[in-house]
Amino acid sequence: MDEDTAFLSKLVQTDSANDYEAAIAKLIQEKLATAGIESKLIDYAPGRTNLVAEIGSGDDILVFEGHEDTVALGNPQEWTYPALGAEIHDGEMYGRGSADMKSGLAAMVLAMMRLKKSGFTGHLRLMATVGEEYGAMGAAQLLKAGYADDISGLVVGEPTSLKVLFGHAGSLNYKIISHGKSAHSSEPQRGVNAVEKLVDFIVAERHAFDDVPADPVIGPLAHSVTVLKAGDQVNTIPDLAVAAGNIRPTPSFKNDAVIERLENLVKKLNATGSGQLEFSLTHSFLPVISKKDGRLVTAAQAAIQETLGRPAELTIIHAATDASVYTKSKNPFETIIYGPGSMSIAHQIDEHVNVADFQHAVGTYEAIAKTYFE
Repeated sequence: MDEDTAFLSKLVQTDSANDYEAAIAKLIQEKLATAGIESKLIDYAPGRTNLVAEIGSGDDILVFEGHEDTVALGNPQEWTYPALGAEIHDGEMYGRGSADMKSGLAAMVLAMMRLKKSGFTGHLRLMATVGEEYGAMGAAQLLKAGYADDISGLVVGEPTSLKVLFGHAGSLNYKIISHGKSAHSSEPQRGVNAVEKLVDFIVAERHAFDDVPADPVIGPLAHSVTVLKAGDQVNTIPDLAVAAGNIRPTPSFKNDAVIERLENLVKKLNATGSGQLEFSLTHSFLPVISKKDGRLVTAAQAAIQETLGRPAELTIIHAATDASVYTKSKNPFETIIYGPGSMSIAHQIDEHVNVADFQHAVGTYEAIAKTYFE
């Protein structure tokens, strides 16, 4: 196994599912140090550590960004190969996080090291974060600390099957809490069934966004109620029921408009019948769009043509990334998402990444940085 692949293997073998990212940050710090690159560890919580490293100088700053955490491993018995084994079969490395997104993160680290050794003088920053899979709290911490205030261009290493994504939808998570009054089920008239009010919301939600026009780039706004919790005992009228939903805002119908629509729906339902609904916002991540003919997309396309011998497909996704958080900075900058692995296998049993694609990504990230600063 070559040295680059061995580094990726070590990251995949290190469990960082929904927590415990400090070990990943430490491995990256040690790897960067072998190339003479200093890095800063920024603790979010015990066992959870972000990393920031920089080479070069100047006001024009390109950022490589990726997250250290993964989703849960899932049932170990269902994996064809061990979930933390990083075993390679037919050119594919299997393991949780191999695609999402330790291969992208490892490739960025290795590209930074190559750039350092080559005498590259552009200002490149690497940011590795905790908690992207639920809450993006690492990115939020770095945003608050000012690390997005001077960015010129951002490359997020999520799995894109080596396509260049110039944008993605936002992501908004919310809860609807239905308050009722408990009673014995033999006398339901003495209570207020919280389930009934919640069902009214769920039915109304199906068509609550029917009039929202499709965004010319992102497409239609996607929305779903995905979680339901209600009742404790079958012979008791429930006084509490909770639903959770996810919506993918677009540049044409952004997060504030989505929130206003949900709040108005709750008010309308509360004005009729018994019981009360309460809206609670859990997460709000913004949509991200860059110009297809902008400096960063153009540099990426030129770099991919150089390293792979072909142009990359330009497209978008509905999934959100850490970029949604950095976009909240008052400093405008371009963003692309590019990395090895497929989003279609992320979060699934037998997650894997093509080793050759990972190796290509190392060279492509290096070429993107050089081309961007030409």
